[in-house]
Amino acid sequence: MKVVIVFNHPYDGSFCNAILQSVTKGLEKGNHQIDLIHLDKDNFNPVMTAADLKAFRDKKPVDPKVIEYKERLEKTDHLVFIFPIWWELMPALMKGFVDKVVFPGVMYDYKNASNNLMKPLMPNIKSVTMITTMNTPKWLYWSLFGNAIKKAMMLGTFWKMGYKNRKWISFNQVKMVTQEKRQQWLSQIEHKFSSLK
Repeated sequence: MKVVIVFNHPYDGSFCNAILQSVTKGLEKGNHQIDLIHLDKDNFNPVMTAADLKAFRDKKPVDPKVIEYKERLEKTDHLVFIFPIWWELMPALMKGFVDKVVFPGVMYDYKNASNNLMKPLMPNIKSVTMITTMNTPKWLYWSLFGNAIKKAMMLGTFWKMGYKNRKWISFNQVKMVTQEKRQQWLSQIEHKFSSLK
């Protein structure tokens, strides 16, 4: 199978980067094809310009990177996002990817002109997995901050578009746990992606 990974973290020494390496190793063990979209190294522009908003209305993206990403997504079976949670949500590049690539005419359209019900335009994508890191305890993120990233990505974006197979893997209190615990997490991730179906 072909897997597109959308990655956003500017620091090569980050735990997100270690997760990326473990996901990659697992996929390679499972003989899957990997297509990495590294938003930081691509110098992706996350800003919605006036031209992008007109393109949103016309359902025809104009940003060359968005057009390139669309072509790559049309060839994938599984979509994986890896990013840190900063101030309860994703960094700017990942938000920009959602704004500019998860786009009408690219990843979804409306079922009819009279309502806002959506339909996915990439039936080739069989599943969406989101892997995040944060320093907030899980119970606090759920109870006080309302599980913001789940609402924004898993529900407000991919559920709304009709993508049924969605999974979120959250690594919490990353700075506080031991190196042994982090290594255990990385081994689990590698194993999970080696057996991806």
